Amino acid sequence: MTVTRRAQHVADTRDALVKAARELFAERGYAATGTEEIVARARVTRGALYHHFRDKKALFQAVMNDVAAEAAEALVTHELRYAQDQPGEPWDQLRHGFQSFLDVCTTGDFQRVVLIDGPAVLGPGAWDQLVDEHGHGLLAEWLRKAMANGEIDELPVAPLARLLAALISEASMFTARAEDPDAARREAGQVVDRVLQGLRRTEA
Repeated sequence: MTVTRRAQHVADTRDALVKAARELFAERGYAATGTEEIVARARVTRGALYHHFRDKKALFQAVMNDVAAEAAEALVTHELRYAQDQPGEPWDQLRHGFQSFLDVCTTGDFQRVVLIDGPAVLGPGAWDQLVDEHGHGLLAEWLRKAMANGEIDELPVAPLARLLAALISEASMFTARAEDPDAARREAGQVVDRVLQGLRRTEA
């Protein structure tokens, strides 16, 4: 289907607004960023902003969704590459995936937009929704593979995935809000890995 010039202009305008807002939210935070700064950086009119988004909060929601989806895609790609380069047991991939996610939590856009401002602006439910959309499915898949391989005792996958998602969520918040995120990431990584070790099936 041919995209009309007007439709392309509309899409380009929206993309410019999201890109500009993402840069500013990551640099300054939500509260310190005004809509006038966003439209100036995007080089569009204020009317264009409110044509696409109800208000600044709606624009922030779009930015947060983009950042989270981008991070999830990058994480999946990274883990698939790791599985190819370092063939191992599902258990190893599970542990590595948790640590890789904690690494994502220290990156600027994700840390500021998703972990710090996201819950403050949109409420804790926004983070829960992102975990539902991008986290539970992959985590459940890792757990099923580890169980099938005999590395974890057979347990109900749905509640186990929920509980582990809560663990990694709290670890990510701890990391993002710490005065020294790098040190917090190392500490959280040690704790998360130790908790995961408790699930590992040991030989009788």
